[in-house]
Amino acid sequence: MGGDLGLDALRADGSWRFGWSDGYLDEAAFRLAPGDPSRRRELVERLLTERPDGDPVDVDDPEQWEGVLIAALLTHPASHRLRALDLRLTDYHHSAERAATALAGATRPRLERLSFGYGFEYLFEHGEGSAGTRINPMDHYGDGLVRTEIWEALPALRTLELEGAFLFPCLDHDGLTRLRTRGAVISDGSAFLPGRLPALTSLELELECDVFGVACSVDQLDELALMADRYPNLRNLDLGRVEFDIGSAEVLAALADSPLLARLEALTVRDLEISKDQLKRLAPKFAHLTLRVAGIVDVEGADGEEVRRLLPALA
Repeated sequence: MGGDLGLDALRADGSWRFGWSDGYLDEAAFRLAPGDPSRRRELVERLLTERPDGDPVDVDDPEQWEGVLIAALLTHPASHRLRALDLRLTDYHHSAERAATALAGATRPRLERLSFGYGFEYLFEHGEGSAGTRINPMDHYGDGLVRTEIWEALPALRTLELEGAFLFPCLDHDGLTRLRTRGAVISDGSAFLPGRLPALTSLELELECDVFGVACSVDQLDELALMADRYPNLRNLDLGRVEFDIGSAEVLAALADSPLLARLEALTVRDLEISKDQLKRLAPKFAHLTLRVAGIVDVEGADGEEVRRLLPALA
């Protein structure tokens, strides 16, 4: 940006928070802040005049302003030194793609951490835009909210956190080591196979019952076999916040049969409600790793001491 539209104008709007290191912009976090619509519109119009790049913007639609505020920072030269970026979107039906386009517009050689997405209570519930528009996530099933490929522009990315539904077509990155997702973040609804991530060591998934009352399908567990090929360095798998449509004993049995299990050093499951005989049969498969249970441990026919004897991997 030129003229008087530097970072001070974005900071004054209240939606951006900046962190500095040695005089350089190091961290940035975006949350659309309440504000005077007339003042924000004036800022957006000035930003578009200064940098008329990207897709056309209807300035009469307040729900398109968020994307302009985000793109204004990400096309500013100062953003090229960012190490951490947190984008929590409100008008994601417009701003997700605009933010991605701005991110992909230049290589980010220092960006190590990225958080991207929108909040929700129940997956697939209708969102509400800043001007009251109802946003139906299902409208983006298949194509995804983001159509621009951003991963090549982020060579230093190591930690990625995604939240929402149908954000990206896929995740392909050679250097990413930690991934945390909340929701069905891939455009085809896949939870377990977001893409090819050869350096990934830690995967944390959160997938509760959706707005229709549907839990994560057992069919998703069939993808564990493919995980072993796509994530050859995965060592920590956290399923502690995944609600399956089958019981915990069946989940544990599916994990025990997966070729992925032998590579894991740590595994977290939601709960452990199982019979003593089932535990005896399955426990040896988990002897090599640390097994954590996020919720209830209830082994029928065994007290706590016996459970630990049968399952020494239990943390």
